[in-house]
Amino acid sequence: MRLVLVGPPGAGKGTQAAFLCERLGIPQISTGDMLRAAKAAGELAQEHVDLMAVGGLLPDEVVLALVAKRVEEPDCAPGFLLDGFPRTTPQAAGLDTVLAQHDLALNAVAALDIPEDLLIERAVLRRIDKRTGRIYHLKYNPPPAGAELEHRPDDREDVVRDRIATYRTMTADLLPFYAARGLLRRVDGVGSVEEVRGRVFAALGITD
Repeated sequence: MRLVLVGPPGAGKGTQAAFLCERLGIPQISTGDMLRAAKAAGELAQEHVDLMAVGGLLPDEVVLALVAKRVEEPDCAPGFLLDGFPRTTPQAAGLDTVLAQHDLALNAVAALDIPEDLLIERAVLRRIDKRTGRIYHLKYNPPPAGAELEHRPDDREDVVRDRIATYRTMTADLLPFYAARGLLRRVDGVGSVEEVRGRVFAALGITD
């Protein structure tokens, strides 16, 4: 299967992606990982390296070229799961073109739906033990007594709200784009990890 997994920050995409890839025997393709690898290998122009250094987004054609190269690798023969890309309609259209050039097409796009207040709660109440690096949650996975807790800047409410707003803006047209093609599978992302996994698998027609 060739899949795209989308969802806002904190939706649990990484966890569900791991379940899918293990069950289907396909690789998870993260554009972030590909960009870092291309940078380490000296395959990116200096202007793009500089742009990454300040958190900027690279041109779509650069990312699409990396995706095109990645799907040619042998481990993608049985399929792949794209995580974090595409995020916009132009990127989605570009991905369709890249895949068509390889006589491929997506099978489905799974979108995790989670209320914004829950996303904020998941992030804002997260803490890290500075001594062990272990991550806790003040409500769902409380730390033990004596833990030296740190609240990461990325988990502060104003930052989390900005990240969610950015995601909503970027992907506003993406889900309708895939829905119009009959590829979109919306999944309720509220519940235990196992419950959500079951819904994702069912939505994609995968036996657990």
